[in-house]
Amino acid sequence: MPLTGRALRLARLSRPGDGRYLFVPLDHSVSDGPIVPAADFPGLVADLAAGGADAVVVHKGRARTIPPSLLADTRLVVHLSASTVVGPDVDAKVLVGDVEECLRLGADAVSVHVNLGSDTEPAQLRDLGTVAGACERWGMPLIAMVYPRGPRVTDPARPELVAHAVSVAADLGVDIVKTVLAAPAARMAEVVQSAPLPVVVAGGGGSEEDLAAFAGAVMTSGCAGLAVGRRVFTSASPQSVVRDLAAIVHGSSPARPSESSPELAGAL
Repeated sequence: MPLTGRALRLARLSRPGDGRYLFVPLDHSVSDGPIVPAADFPGLVADLAAGGADAVVVHKGRARTIPPSLLADTRLVVHLSASTVVGPDVDAKVLVGDVEECLRLGADAVSVHVNLGSDTEPAQLRDLGTVAGACERWGMPLIAMVYPRGPRVTDPARPELVAHAVSVAADLGVDIVKTVLAAPAARMAEVVQSAPLPVVVAGGGGSEEDLAAFAGAVMTSGCAGLAVGRRVFTSASPQSVVRDLAAIVHGSSPARPSESSPELAGAL
């Protein structure tokens, strides 16, 4: 990739520079409500940064509450899509920001959410295309969260559907795509092989599967990383969980659960 502002920002999203990523989404406060008391939010970001998170994902207003010193090594991704659990269609997503204001905030990347199979899929695809065009003009990396999700989707982890989600992101100009882990997990390697861009897997919030085993399966399949939110910020020690996940994502081999923090080994 030639030296451009977009290429520089994209390279910075991986702290070790190895092209692997551990993102911690904290955008749940729009969809679900507060994740921590307001006074604790900077401390949570500090723990994530100290643990080795490559980037945090927040909405634009919340980004203004993060002390700049906490983002010296951990990057800022501003999420542009929104919906709430009390809305008429939880799968619908609308744009609530634009690339220019994210640049003014100092964002290193922006993200957009698309649910393939939802009733509002056409509008969400249009929004992704609009943001992709703005990212091209302004040199901003674009992360797309593309999930098979909606009334026409009976098996969101079906490998063919996950591959389709990744393909949509690639074709519409995305730099990094976040999606679900295919089932069985061994089939995720096929998804990665079909993808012309890095694939990051969502962290399985609500899953009872051991988090270390989940992370190891993701990285073994050839994915470029993880985006783990709820299973980090609801843990007893977010910093420890992030530290162990970072070792799996950026290390030479996945850690075994017995070598991980208590939260990573079995409490989650």
